Amino acid sequence: MVVFCFLVDQKRKVKRTKPVAGSCSRCRRGASVAEIITKTRFCHIPFHRRSYKAILCTFCGATLKTYP
Repeated sequence: MVVFCFLVDQKRKVKRTKPVAGSCSRCRRGASVAEIITKTRFCHIPFHRRSYKAILCTFCGATLKTYP
């Protein structure tokens, strides 16, 4: 018996943010540094978790730069 399961789910959660000097290159609004946790699941089984920092726009939500 062969069972194929291709359901992949990825959740992104912003843990905390801190304002940063500068502005977004797309909408010219403010930006902030955020600590982000990404969880990836395959068939409801968690198999990858990643934590990183990124500079996000506070208005449009664009990711401007990521740091490991």
